[in-house]
Amino acid sequence: MSSQEIIKIEDDFTLIRFQNDSLEPFFGQHEVGSGLIQFHFGIKGNAKFLFNQGSYALDLKEEKSLLLYNPQKELPLNLELAPNSWVISVIVSIKKFHALFSAEADYITFLSPDNKDKKYYNEANISPSMAIVLSQLFHYNLHPSIKNLYYKGKGYELLSLYFNRTEDPNAEQCPFLIDEDNVLKIRRAKEIIIANMAEPPGLQELADEIGLNLKKLKMGFKQIYGDTVYGFLFDYKMDFARKLLDSGSYNVNEVGLKIGYSTGSHFIAAFKKKFATTPKKYLMSINTNV
Repeated sequence: MSSQEIIKIEDDFTLIRFQNDSLEPFFGQHEVGSGLIQFHFGIKGNAKFLFNQGSYALDLKEEKSLLLYNPQKELPLNLELAPNSWVISVIVSIKKFHALFSAEADYITFLSPDNKDKKYYNEANISPSMAIVLSQLFHYNLHPSIKNLYYKGKGYELLSLYFNRTEDPNAEQCPFLIDEDNVLKIRRAKEIIIANMAEPPGLQELADEIGLNLKKLKMGFKQIYGDTVYGFLFDYKMDFARKLLDSGSYNVNEVGLKIGYSTGSHFIAAFKKKFATTPKKYLMSINTNV
């Protein structure tokens, strides 16, 4: 249900896949020496990077990336991965990275001569083309003998897209899986079902609204978010319900109504399916722990 897979692509170039499909947080660790650049990509759910024995934390949200670099000290990777969350990390040495961009280093801020000895941090959105590559890294179906070669190619592709300054988000240039325009449409589909979680549209209605045929919606949603449309929505609704219960502002029936269950028994059954306990018992456990 939870895993951390370390793929050594080359010397000083490592890719790590963190996958937590369980209902509990997952903690991943990896030693990272000084002079190494870290790229972290939030594919699904949420994660948190912990530093200095947990005294400082950086959040990594879905569809966001973090770049971390500190030439003065080591930044070991201590990751807390929330339930139903996926992250891909790329760790590469500054020496190898600089060689890739030796002719174009001026526009990459932290590679400039003035910044070579300074720490650097950047949060950015994951572009549609990057989302495709990240999806491919989680859903590849290739012979094990070429796995490393595949990861190497995708790792370099991911870095090149990260620093692509003139990307057209509507360009349909990727021949694999789904094109970039469709990624934007599928992200829109996710926003629509979340905004209307109490009364979500039917699949055909959703496909019509975003301008995709039904097959592309179903296939693309599974590729990007790792679940069916309604499977994703179910998990989201249950996590939202748990947060409402945590707030102490709503009773069980009120929470069920807010997320679209007209009868309390249906909400209780759904909550128990997700968390293996009833909402009432969950509330009692919260109050006991306070």
